Amino acid sequence: MSTHASELRRSEAVVIIPMYNERENAAAIIDAVLALEAPFDVLVVDDNSPDGTAAIVREKMDASPGRVSLISRAGKLGLGTAYIEGFRRALDMGYEYICEMDADFSHNPADLLRLLRRARTDADVVVGSRYVSGVNVVNWPMGRVLMSFYASKYVRLVTGMPVHDTTAGFVCYRRRVLEALPLDAIRFKGYAFQIEMKYTAYKYGFRVVEEPIVFVNRVLGTSKMNTGIFGEAMFGVIRLKWDSLFRKYPDYSTKNKD
Repeated sequence: MSTHASELRRSEAVVIIPMYNERENAAAIIDAVLALEAPFDVLVVDDNSPDGTAAIVREKMDASPGRVSLISRAGKLGLGTAYIEGFRRALDMGYEYICEMDADFSHNPADLLRLLRRARTDADVVVGSRYVSGVNVVNWPMGRVLMSFYASKYVRLVTGMPVHDTTAGFVCYRRRVLEALPLDAIRFKGYAFQIEMKYTAYKYGFRVVEEPIVFVNRVLGTSKMNTGIFGEAMFGVIRLKWDSLFRKYPDYSTKNKD
């Protein structure tokens, strides 16, 4: 990052938003985040969208210098690798709170304020959870709701991790978590990436909490969900748990606390 960009940045929090063919949503989601009362910057990771998503993001960079950044990648390399690149860039830029969310308004940008509040007060990782207070999903087919809900139940049963929405993609991390976790060793790319990040943070002793949200199915654009991504989560969690049995984790439960 250039010195000029560092001087312009004024927020302690950034939201990483992966995008692929999100021209219908790109400008609106960036505007919605920038308009929040607590200033969040935006870091978009675009996987060479053929619909011109990156050009829209660059227009927003020009309109809000220092508050919008873009990582342009050569092609579709997987959600997990997009977030890892975003995490590294955000750490380099000096952010204290690093959030992740979807581009399609399935996550309400206003809920970022509650996630940030929890991260500042009593948590290291805050999960925007669809399932911690019932099932808060709007406009999904019932089959998909049941698949997602019971997948999280399954992950919780296998791993013992006390998180109801293990596949959630709406998360706020404190800087110290991402500095501590072995990002190069995170192996999964789809839904299992979200599980692996939460599980690893939990095993490291970081405090992982859930903040209830309402998840709304996208209105514009095309969903990136497919059965291969879901299958990675279902079978990958067994490998994740098995590997953890033979691994010693550092304990951050009493370290690096403010």
